[in-house]
Amino acid sequence: MSQGQFQAQSNAYIIEIHDRAAGIVTRDARGFRFFSSERLFDSLEGRQFRSAREAERAARAVYSERSRRANSQLAAH
Repeated sequence: MSQGQFQAQSNAYIIEIHDRAAGIVTRDARGFRFFSSERLFDSLEGRQFRSAREAERAARAVYSERSRRANSQLAAH
């Protein structure tokens, strides 16, 4: 068997945002499905993404939005 005939691709990826495990994405017939591992990222639970990278960008956006809200609440006090 030549090297080109055997190319293993992972079917699951862990997504970490700032050393926090946001969740995992698993490959299925339509792309990648997100499974949250932390309450902060529950809004992404079950969402379908075209790629693991797209899911990571979505998790980063959730994290950034939370950080912005926390900072604005601190500034309001």
